[in-house]
Amino acid sequence: MRYLPVVLGADGRPRKDVVWETLDAESYELLGKDPSKPVAMRHLEGAYYLDFYQGAKRIRVSVGKNHERAWDAKLKKESELKAQAQGVVIVQPSAKGPSLDSSMADYLAEIKASKKPRTFLMYAKGLEYFRASCSKAHTAGVDRSDMLAYAAYLRDEAELAPRTVHNHFANTISFLKWAGREKIVRKADWPSYVEEEPETYEQDELDKFFAACSPEESRLFRFFLYSGFREQETTYLTWRDLLPTSAKVSHKPKYRWSPKAYKERTVPLPASFVADLLASRPSKAEPGDLVFPAVEGGPDGHFLRRLKAIVERSGLDPEAWWLHKLRSTFATTCLQNGVDLRTVQAWMGHTDLASTMRYLRPARGEKVQAQVEALWAFKR
Repeated sequence: MRYLPVVLGADGRPRKDVVWETLDAESYELLGKDPSKPVAMRHLEGAYYLDFYQGAKRIRVSVGKNHERAWDAKLKKESELKAQAQGVVIVQPSAKGPSLDSSMADYLAEIKASKKPRTFLMYAKGLEYFRASCSKAHTAGVDRSDMLAYAAYLRDEAELAPRTVHNHFANTISFLKWAGREKIVRKADWPSYVEEEPETYEQDELDKFFAACSPEESRLFRFFLYSGFREQETTYLTWRDLLPTSAKVSHKPKYRWSPKAYKERTVPLPASFVADLLASRPSKAEPGDLVFPAVEGGPDGHFLRRLKAIVERSGLDPEAWWLHKLRSTFATTCLQNGVDLRTVQAWMGHTDLASTMRYLRPARGEKVQAQVEALWAFKR
């Protein structure tokens, strides 16, 4: 770790992420700079520290990554040191409860033990962002202003999408509730985002796509379309999960994988499609083997790459194709053809009905356009 002095702007305050750095002779020559002087360099990865003495003891204290908060902390510390030099006794507020860092570590340990690895990584990343934006030492000191600064950091510094900002904010609120810090934000403080309507494929798009598939590819992506399974649910589908007219999402101890929210479910499939799948089963395949394995027999992590390759061959737009859109098409097709909401909710594995209702979108396509033309023909 290197400690470098910050570069101050014309207003006397630190320039964001810019420090004075002494370079090697070759770098000075390349930059055309005077080797006797340090050079202003930008370092996005750094954090700010206060460097001061208490008696003969040198102390460095981290004050986070936000340059404005770091500067405020510097001014506050300077005032304290000047007061102490004049004989004023500074009474520091006693710390209440554990430190913010230890609370985060304990919380993430629980998340890691109880949630899926991908969920843990999402929580860990969100708290990493929060720690970068918050200079508070103790969890009890976190307040509404810290959360507002956090939302601004996610938006402006991390440059995350509005939905991602909202998700990180929500996960951090969950952490603070766990740590006993409840109701520190108002309803209006939550970052907002536009709830986008789920996109689906039209029949002519699907026809072109499947026309470009090999038989093996057709079975894989028709399974996505006919089952509404998530990517990992399809990845860990075994021959034991296939019944004559349905497929089951189930726990896979062999692969250390379990369903989302640890809930198993069964989804009906066209009997002719299941028969085609079962007919393709290798003669030596065991019931616990994967239906759609990688070449070496393990889980295949390249379904999206395979989808994009087919799209390229078919002449369709690669930017308009992704795996979850097949799941959206499954849900919308079921709802538009009379399957009730509760049933589709169960097939999709949603914990609440609102998630399923997002797929109650108006019908579109050439058939609907023809209906509209006929509907208003008498007005012409």
